Amino acid sequence: MGRLKLQSGIKAIEEEPEDCDAVNSNKTTLACMINSEIGAVLAVMRRNVRWGGRYISGDDQLEHSLIQSLKALRRQIFLWQHQWHTINPALYIQPFLNVIRSDETGAPITGVALSSVYKILTLDVIDQNTVNVEDAMHLVVDAVTSCRFEVTDPASEEVVLMKILQVLLACMKSKASVMLSNQHVCTIVNTCFRIVHQAGTKGELLQRIARHAMHELVRCIFSHLPNVDNTERALVNRTNTIKQEIGGVDRDYTFGGTHTENGNGNYEYDDQASSTNFASNASAGTVATLMEESIIGAGNGKEAVEHLMTEPYGVPSMVEIFHFLCSLLNAVEHVGMGLRSNTIAFDEDVPLFGLGLINSAIELGGSSFRDHPRLLNLIQDELFHNLMQLGLSMSPLILSMVCSIVLNLYHHLRTELKLQLEAFFSCVILRLAQGRYGASYQQQEVAMEALVDFCRQKTFMVEMYANLDCDITCSNVFEDLANLLSKSAFPVNCPLSAMHILALDGLIAVIQGMAERIGNGSFSSELVPVSLEEYTPFWMVKCDNYSDPCHWVPFVRRRKYIKRRLMIGADHFNRDPKKGLEFLQGTHLLPEKLDPQSVACFFRYTAGLDKNLVGDFLGNHDEFCVQVLHEFAGTFDFQEMNLDTALRLFLETFRLPGESQKIQRVLEAFSERYYEQSPQILANKDAALLLSYSLIMLNTDQHNVQVKKKMTEGDFIRNNRHINGGNDLPQEFLSEMYHSICKNEIRTTPEQGFGFPEMTPSRWIDLMHKSKKTAPFIVANSRAHLDHDMFATMSGPTIAAISVVFDHAEHEDVYQTCIDGFLAVAKISACHHLEDVLDDLVVSLCKFTTLLNASSVEEPVLVFGDDTKARMATVTVFTIANRYGDYVRTGWRNILDCILRLHKLGLLPARVASDAADESEVAADPGHGKPITNSLSSAHIQSMGTPRRSSGLMGRFSQLLSLDTEEPRLQPTEQQLAAHQRTLQTIQNCHIDSIFTESKFLQAESLLQLARALIWAAGRPQKGSSSPEDEDTAVFCLELLIAITLNNRDRIVLLWQGVYEHIANIVQSTLMPCALVEKAVFGLLRICQRLLPYKENLADELLRSLQLVLKLDARVADAYCEQITQEVSRLVKANANHIRSQMGWRTITSLLSITARHPEASEAGFDALSFIMSEGAHLLPANYVLCVDAARQFAESRVGQAERSVRALDLMAGSVDCLTRWANEAKEEMGEDDASKMLQDIGDMWLRLVQGLRKVCLEQREDIRNHALQSLQKCLTGASGIQLSHGIWLQCFDVVIFTMLDDLLEIALGQSQKDYRNMEGTLIIAMKLLSKVFLQLVHELSQLSTFCKMWLGVLSRMEKYMKVKVRGKKSEKLQEIVLELLKNTLVVMKTKGVLVQRSALGGDSLWELTWLHVNNIAPSLQSEVFPDQDPNQMGLKQGDGSVVSAEIASSASNDTAASEGAGSGG
Repeated sequence: MGRLKLQSGIKAIEEEPEDCDAVNSNKTTLACMINSEIGAVLAVMRRNVRWGGRYISGDDQLEHSLIQSLKALRRQIFLWQHQWHTINPALYIQPFLNVIRSDETGAPITGVALSSVYKILTLDVIDQNTVNVEDAMHLVVDAVTSCRFEVTDPASEEVVLMKILQVLLACMKSKASVMLSNQHVCTIVNTCFRIVHQAGTKGELLQRIARHAMHELVRCIFSHLPNVDNTERALVNRTNTIKQEIGGVDRDYTFGGTHTENGNGNYEYDDQASSTNFASNASAGTVATLMEESIIGAGNGKEAVEHLMTEPYGVPSMVEIFHFLCSLLNAVEHVGMGLRSNTIAFDEDVPLFGLGLINSAIELGGSSFRDHPRLLNLIQDELFHNLMQLGLSMSPLILSMVCSIVLNLYHHLRTELKLQLEAFFSCVILRLAQGRYGASYQQQEVAMEALVDFCRQKTFMVEMYANLDCDITCSNVFEDLANLLSKSAFPVNCPLSAMHILALDGLIAVIQGMAERIGNGSFSSELVPVSLEEYTPFWMVKCDNYSDPCHWVPFVRRRKYIKRRLMIGADHFNRDPKKGLEFLQGTHLLPEKLDPQSVACFFRYTAGLDKNLVGDFLGNHDEFCVQVLHEFAGTFDFQEMNLDTALRLFLETFRLPGESQKIQRVLEAFSERYYEQSPQILANKDAALLLSYSLIMLNTDQHNVQVKKKMTEGDFIRNNRHINGGNDLPQEFLSEMYHSICKNEIRTTPEQGFGFPEMTPSRWIDLMHKSKKTAPFIVANSRAHLDHDMFATMSGPTIAAISVVFDHAEHEDVYQTCIDGFLAVAKISACHHLEDVLDDLVVSLCKFTTLLNASSVEEPVLVFGDDTKARMATVTVFTIANRYGDYVRTGWRNILDCILRLHKLGLLPARVASDAADESEVAADPGHGKPITNSLSSAHIQSMGTPRRSSGLMGRFSQLLSLDTEEPRLQPTEQQLAAHQRTLQTIQNCHIDSIFTESKFLQAESLLQLARALIWAAGRPQKGSSSPEDEDTAVFCLELLIAITLNNRDRIVLLWQGVYEHIANIVQSTLMPCALVEKAVFGLLRICQRLLPYKENLADELLRSLQLVLKLDARVADAYCEQITQEVSRLVKANANHIRSQMGWRTITSLLSITARHPEASEAGFDALSFIMSEGAHLLPANYVLCVDAARQFAESRVGQAERSVRALDLMAGSVDCLTRWANEAKEEMGEDDASKMLQDIGDMWLRLVQGLRKVCLEQREDIRNHALQSLQKCLTGASGIQLSHGIWLQCFDVVIFTMLDDLLEIALGQSQKDYRNMEGTLIIAMKLLSKVFLQLVHELSQLSTFCKMWLGVLSRMEKYMKVKVRGKKSEKLQEIVLELLKNTLVVMKTKGVLVQRSALGGDSLWELTWLHVNNIAPSLQSEVFPDQDPNQMGLKQGDGSVVSAEIASSASNDTAASEGAGSGG
């Protein structure tokens, strides 16, 4: 028809009016089109005999008025000069409308006229700017909705009905539709619905088209709702005001519903307006408007409403249409069953049609419904109540549609539907999805699908939890739904079905929603435990701001805490009411002194109470109980409620006691409250009490099976005469009560527990009352405010459910779903610090890796490669360990079990442990920790040798390829190779090495648990032999333990105790060399090497641990001595500056000393000792004595070359310089007290040094012995800088010099020449040492009282040496040396004035004793030394100064000569 071109032409007219040619062209085009439509109608009319000839009816009229009007239009149409939108459309539409209205025309003529009107409407000629468009649109609607025609055959009738729908739909879609009034829109919808109804008896095509048109109409109308402005709202508000004023208009312009049942909220069709009773008088062609039939009201109210309905269409028409659509939903209850044989199909048909229309309206109106109170009220009350009832229908189609509508309502209007949503989930979804109450499998499936759809809404579960679970007056919908999903995912004694997978999807959708919210912040750290410090009325807790999370999050958490405590209190109350109340007082939920209101609110708002106990308490005659009863009644809202409804609600909350007095007390409290709130009909509270009694008696009479003769309505009315303050109650009122009780029993024994209740009419009324007072709906945002609490509730069942499905599943997509769920659970557990949950998850997953099974399979590697589930589980376990290891605790044990199993199978990368430990290598090697390349060349495969155990991947692979060397090797099949390749790839994807290399980032507690798990997995070492497999495991665990210890040097304090004890156990229980003890010892040394530079405060602890090496069994120590010594040597060289304490050095020197007698180890040991002692580089007061002692042991050791013993002696002798340096530093830098103490310590050290050398002087080997004597002499004569005390020198002579001389003498006399060669030379050196040291000290020590004793000791040794027989004969050389030394000594003593004859006061003893001994040695010496002295003279007289000077000079020269002589003797 060229519509597009025409439209563009019309636009051109509007845009360029000055272009006359274009305008004229378009005018002409439109005129031609209308002309052609006139021609079409006339042509069809002429075919009919009635219209074909001349029409004569008197008065000279030659043609019928219908034809005349069409011809007149044809004459005028080309004469109009104005633009089309300035022409009144009635002029060119009216002739067609006359044809449509005429009852003389047949169906074909009416059809063509309707087509013409449709064409004109779709040309877009008519819009809101056209002249008189409002009247024109009204004319069209009026004409089409009152269309009349003669029916000649059914087919033509259907065509006309279809065209009527077409035109009405075009009216609504036209730009001018905004000019239609509310009345006309309602009329259009009404007409369409009548055609839908009539189409039920016609052809299938008309039925489909009619229904489609109805849908399109509803969509058109409600898409207009978001654009309705405030004036529309004002009109609605004005209407409400008018209604309140006149009080007589209940519901205006309805589609046939009348308000019945006096306030109980059930709308029923009256029989006149029932959709199934429409008169289908098609032959008469009358389609009466339902509007006119069902207008209620009178007087001014009616006029006001009529005025409203003539306004341009908006909310009033939408309210009527929506109300009509809601009424379609309860049509099923009242339809006559005679029309259709298939009642189930019909039961489905009408509600499904209504539900589809309502769904369209809600989709397009969206959140705009909340701006219009009347529409919102319809949704909250009538629509939702009908949805609740339809939801329990047997038809899955209806249930599915109901769920779709509720999902739409949740999206757009959830803030206005809090309690309705709770009721829907409790009474519909939870009832059906559990398969209880006789629900079919299809119903269960649809309910579960709906629930999963809700779960996929990111904030749904959070909002259910915040608004319902955390509200003491609501049920725990979130918990119930989560439990339902968990249980429904469990396949119990049956294979996995679609229902199980569906429930799993829902569960994982909830978990993944939580996991996604984690990244948005606000979790764990902000949550503080809720506690009640003091009593506040729990039912009065309020929130300041329901839109600000800072306010509502603490509020709902507090409410949930209160609710949980109330449930616990209910449990206590059910066992013992008194103890239950005491418990609640203890938790500050009830006041310390109970008051009636708090107890009443506890009874009213706590779920799970034993209703028998509550009834007994409330019926008790005790004064406090009576007060509680009245407060309890005061918690109910009975406003605008029928007495029977109020009584039902009241008696649902407890069990009415059996005793009459208790019943009376309860009913008195109820009646008082009811009369207080609803005094409309009743005269006083006594009337309420009497009627309540009467209702309970009627209830018993009607519903007790033992009562045979039932009370009639008349009996009931008679029984209640004159009770209303002496007057009768209205008969209709009593009649309604009677029928309500008969039809619906008042249950005086209400259901106990937490079942999902049935939504009775009285409960619905109560719900509507509560919804006006309930707390605002909290809209959750994308942050994880409550996820910690929610997840803690559902984590256990969730992990169990996913695990069971994973176990039963057989398809990879299901595996992946489960794995996604596991990872989401892990993420949430970690981020909310729920370590127990994460451990449980790890335990569950490890079971699926199949690595923990005691495998009886011949080729576990191939089996693993073929098992997709096991491989996915394994990768997941290690993904969790790597990502969320911070929060794994006991789960490390299971993870390690898996690692050990892989290790035993040879599937781990060869360097897992070493990679983990060698940080430096890791940094240098970018490919660390990766398995060896997975590809194998055929040449490699064929060249495999004997299979042997290997820890590397390729070693394991070689076992597969060469199964037995004795048999010809088989080439592995492609399947085996593929399986192996998959196994290798899986292990590579696990990144097992990262667990240990990245352990330095683990939180302290997790790290400690990992270390403990490694120690636990290694097992306790057994004395004696253990199996190679156990030892291999223990070695591997120890490697990993050492690796994480080295990686966590900053936190060594945390790990050290456990690591040390483990290594100590190994060392002390090992009797033979083995890999485990080797790893333990060298691991310990390595730890010390790496950590000493960083942990000076732990240095002693670390070095003390090395004492374990000293505790090794001799066989073990011998086997590893050389390597141990090399490690100790490295440790010393790297860390000598970090070893400060004596204890640490004692351990080091002990380890070095042991090696002195070990052939292989001694060189390394001595090397380390030399490093410490050379030039005093690392000698300290703390290690001096220890190092000297170690050097002595090396000097005495016969292992290795004698040269090393000499070097050891040199080290000892050279250490005197250190002592001298320390002594000087002490004097310069310290205070007097500190310096004297330090010097005393240095003296002790020096004494230990010379004692050590004394021992070496007795060595069998001549060169060592003599060198030791020379070193000793060096130490004795070089000590002048140390400032040793006299006491130390005396001690030195006693314990060192004299003892050494005696021991040497004893050796010379007692040992064979074979053992001790050339003892003569040694004795000579020793004697010279004695002389030299004595002469150096003689002047200093001569003042001491013990000098005489010491001098006699010197003489006695010289005497012995004179007489000694070496090899059986005296040594002339020795005798000569002794005489010479003695003479020198005497000369020096004489010169220094030590040996002089004195008076008898005290010097004589020295003098006499000296000569007594000297004479025994060489009698001639006295005269040689004192040639001028008379032996009988008492003393030496002093001469003049020149004599004295000469003597002094002489003595000095003699002293020099003597010392040179002594030196040359060496």
